[in-house]
Amino acid sequence: MANKHRVKLTANFEGNLKEVERFLLEADALQAFDALLIELTDTVIPNLERFPGMGRRFFDRPTRSVEASNGIDSLHRKLEAIAKDGELREYILPHYLLLYVRIDSTIHLLSIRHHLQLSFDFESQWECSKGTQ
Repeated sequence: MANKHRVKLTANFEGNLKEVERFLLEADALQAFDALLIELTDTVIPNLERFPGMGRRFFDRPTRSVEASNGIDSLHRKLEAIAKDGELREYILPHYLLLYVRIDSTIHLLSIRHHLQLSFDFESQWECSKGTQ
């Protein structure tokens, strides 16, 4: 049997959960948030405790732009500064993308996003650009 790893939620992950909840509330799909919490506690966390390397290694993904390459390099340096053997991985769920780092025997959940969430406030950006016309 595989050794169990400890799973910790970072403050950023907890903040992301609140953003997902707001997003689903606005989409009138709050029951999906309840389902996410159940999936995290009943499936995702137990899976990561037993199989911490199950997610795809984040740094193995191809970079297709200079900006992405620079961002990856910066992220890699930050991870190296925290933990030399840290593994940054992504766990892909049907509706969510979860980012985590494995450092020794601890898994730190870093980020979670619904696949439909935008990473910026499009409506406020639209309002700003309409005002400049």
